[in-house]
Amino acid sequence: MKIGIIANSIDDIKTGVASYPYNLIKYLPYYRDNEYYIIHYKKNELINNMIKTYDFINDFIIPIPKKTPFGHEIQKMILIPTKLNKMDFDIIHDTYHFGPFLFLKKSKKILTVYDLTPLLFPETHRKSRVLMHKYIFPLILKSSDKIITDSYSTKSDLIKYFKIPENKIKVIYLAADERFKPLKEDEINKIRQKYKLKNPFILYVGTVEPRKNIQTLLKAYYKLKKQGIKHKLVIAGKIGWKYKPIFETIDKLDLKKDVIFTGYVPDEDLPALYNAADIFIYPSLYEGFGLPPLEAMACGTPVITSNTSSLPEVVGNAGIMVDPYDIDGLAKAMYEVLTNEGLKEEMRKKGLERAKMFNWRKTAEETLNVYEEVYNMR
Repeated sequence: MKIGIIANSIDDIKTGVASYPYNLIKYLPYYRDNEYYIIHYKKNELINNMIKTYDFINDFIIPIPKKTPFGHEIQKMILIPTKLNKMDFDIIHDTYHFGPFLFLKKSKKILTVYDLTPLLFPETHRKSRVLMHKYIFPLILKSSDKIITDSYSTKSDLIKYFKIPENKIKVIYLAADERFKPLKEDEINKIRQKYKLKNPFILYVGTVEPRKNIQTLLKAYYKLKKQGIKHKLVIAGKIGWKYKPIFETIDKLDLKKDVIFTGYVPDEDLPALYNAADIFIYPSLYEGFGLPPLEAMACGTPVITSNTSSLPEVVGNAGIMVDPYDIDGLAKAMYEVLTNEGLKEEMRKKGLERAKMFNWRKTAEETLNVYEEVYNMR
């Protein structure tokens, strides 16, 4: 098969969204040879290294201007199909949610959908993105031959809100990179020194934005401190939008000396940062999958997260799940783990075992099965 994989997110700062196409492309060659084209918009060292490793992976750059009144998605829809129609791909797989499928002529079309946050939480997205999802996204879903979701939660949302036939959707879980594992003390200490983390700490990893529910975390952390816990709270991730209320909450609760913002943490530093934390907290209101809790478990760090959306699918019985709006419940869960070494060790062991259930080779193999199923469609 001649397969085009649209992977624009791989050109940006590596986040969970970029981790998916990178690892998918990395592991696809382990299963049954095909001809793969990585479709993206600028030169990329990661992709260059893949091409050097595998003869049947090809680079296909389609530059897309960043500034536009309608956002990146509308440009993808119009500019990319013109180029792709000339390539005679058997399959086009868009790995980032909003495929340029309406004007594709011959290729079979597969779309990966992570979540429906632009529709479920419109206040957390640009207006243009919300409108695109409200009026254009349904057409893209309809034009797709197959839809891949990263959780049963997202599959359920697609069926509920768009009446997508259940057999058109395939759930394929993501995974933590193999680098996320328990590390030696010297590697952990290097990260402590790099980020000046002298005290024991509680860790959050993710974008600083409303949907991540950081204000609830701050209020729970404030209650925790009142109970005598001395840990710092480390918030690792780039600053998103509508972040001012988060810093206003820190000022109001007088937590400036206790909350440490690292900013964006390079991917290579994350495993040691997870290892260095006493517990990992992820109180997000909604996730299509939620890689950070899985990465933390793979490192042996106890996880406390929300009991909503896909997060129970990821964490299972290996972590503690609480209502994301329950400040007291979150504070209580953190206190219990931090003051009970037996519980902490039990969660560590369960987390390590749980993380083994997810791996990128399995993700790649299941995705390739979808390619073959779609290729053989009449």
